[in-house]
Amino acid sequence: MRFTKEHEWVRDQGDGTAFVGISNYAAEALGDVVYVELPEAGRVVKQGEAFGVVESVKAASDVYAPVDLEIIEGNPDLGNDPEAVNAVPESGAWFVRARIINPSQLEALMDCTAYEEFLGTL
Repeated sequence: MRFTKEHEWVRDQGDGTAFVGISNYAAEALGDVVYVELPEAGRVVKQGEAFGVVESVKAASDVYAPVDLEIIEGNPDLGNDPEAVNAVPESGAWFVRARIINPSQLEALMDCTAYEEFLGTL
């Protein structure tokens, strides 16, 4: 799993695809999630580009692509259960499954240890 400074994560599946979501830190900062807007399959997003929205009782926030992606599917469970983002943000509450367009971009992202160190600076 790799992380961005904007608190998105990407989990490379080793077959050219990945799952993408938001970190525990982001989910806690948002508070109770009430709605998730996900992109259509086939959409191509560049690294750093917003591809979705997560709304909570506190605020709405864009979700950004950690690397260049082609969306395969949005998580169908989040439409009926957006609260899963708070319950399991780094596992079952993935936002999209996507094809990684530029795998070399993964190397520039933080691993779990580096992300924990980054959180310590906030």
